[in-house]
Formats: sequence, C-alpha cells, structure tokens
Amino acid sequence: MDARVQQCVVATLSARPAAVEVGPFVVGVDPTTASPHINYATPRPGSAITAADVTALIAAFRSAGRKPRLEYVASCAPGLEALLTAAGFVVAARHTYLVCLPDTLRTPPTPAGVELVEPRTDDQRAALIGAQNEAFGEKPVATAADVARLRRQQEAGAVAVMAVAGSGACAGGGGAPPPADAVSEVAGIAVREPYRRRGLAGAITAETTRQLFDAGAEVAWLEAGGAESWRVYQRVGYRPAGERLYVAAD
Repeated sequence: MDARVQQCVVATLSARPAAVEVGPFVVGVDPTTASPHINYATPRPGSAITAADVTALIAAFRSAGRKPRLEYVASCAPGLEALLTAAGFVVAARHTYLVCLPDTLRTPPTPAGVELVEPRTDDQRAALIGAQNEAFGEKPVATAADVARLRRQQEAGAVAVMAVAGSGACAGGGGAPPPADAVSEVAGIAVREPYRRRGLAGAITAETTRQLFDAGAEVAWLEAGGAESWRVYQRVGYRPAGERLYVAAD
C-alpha cells in the first residue's frame, strides 16, 4: 500500500502546471501560488537517491523561487531522511495516513438542512475555497488563480464537494485529485465553525470518497489533523496504514 500511495503523490505533483523532474524527484511547481502546500517535492518510490540528487533538488527549488520542501511515504525512501537532514532540512511532521477501500466505506446521513453538491460555477468554487480557508484559519477569500486551479482540476477529473446550507451559504467541503493508478488522496475536508459537531465532516468525507470509488478508484487515502478528525475518518471506514514525512529546508 505504501508504494501505491507514494506513486499517487508522484502523479499529483507531475500534474502541476510547471512540474520539474530532478533525478529521482518530482517537484510540483505552480507559478500561480507560493503556497508550500502546493509547491513541494516527492521521490519516486524505490529510487536510489544520493547526496548529489538532494543538492540538485535544492537548486531546482531555488531556481523556481520556492522553499525546498518534501512530502513522502517514509518506507518508500528509507535513506532519504538522513540525506535531507545532512543537507540542512528539518523534519516538520510525521503523520500516519489512513486508507479506505470500497468495502470498508460507511456513509453517514447528511445533516438536516445541508445539501452536498458539486460546485459548477466559479462563484460556487470561490465559495467553497473561501469556506475551506476560513475553516483552516486563513482569510475566507479565494483568488482568481485559486478558482481557476479548482476549475482546471475538475476538468481533469478531480472530485469537488461543497456543503450548502439552507440559507445558501457554503458550510464547508472537500475534494480529491483524479485517481492515479486507481488511488487518490481525499483532502481539504473542512467545516466552518457554525456548522460543526453535526456530523458534516463525516458526510463530506464519505461523499468525496464515494465519488472516487464511482470513478474507478480502488484506494482512497487521507491524513487526520488531530484526534477528533481521526475519529471522524475512522467512523466512515478509514484505517491507519503507514507513515508520511514532511521535511523542509531550515
């Protein structure tokens, strides 16, 4: 499972608008944003990696005007952490990722007064992105580039789910990139404060995952941001599977 999830990350970064191949690494560069959550690198699973490869990777980040940062499944590059720390990188986090299969998915009821829909207009996309930003403690706005990015992803087969309250306000949402070799990451699961503790996060996660499976995915995976979200994901059928590292230049 580790190799399949890692290859999924490789495919996601390779689809960035200005992706760069650097030896065993793929650097997912998006010129429209400097966000480290979008601009980062990952190794191809099972690749032999040297200190020279890491030096070339740092140079590629500098050339792109981005901070060197990697995310990867630890077991797929067992010697990489030592090479990175020797080059001045620092481990920012170690997260357990969880996976869901079609026969483990559990779909809870959607809370009363909320509808789960696909954003089909740019106004809806902006509302979804703004709600996600707000839920994650950022400014509740979406730039034109943010909206264009989501539209482009949907056109390529990505899943996008928004929760619309009876008032018409966007209560939250989530999404997933197009499956790569039948694997995709569910991400951006967010619920705005006024709509929390009603089971909405679980409903959004389950609906996003269901749509992935309907599109032919065999494995959905995600990471939990804390104990509460961990419980939400487990209730809809996700189970712990492996470890991912987040490493950035100091």
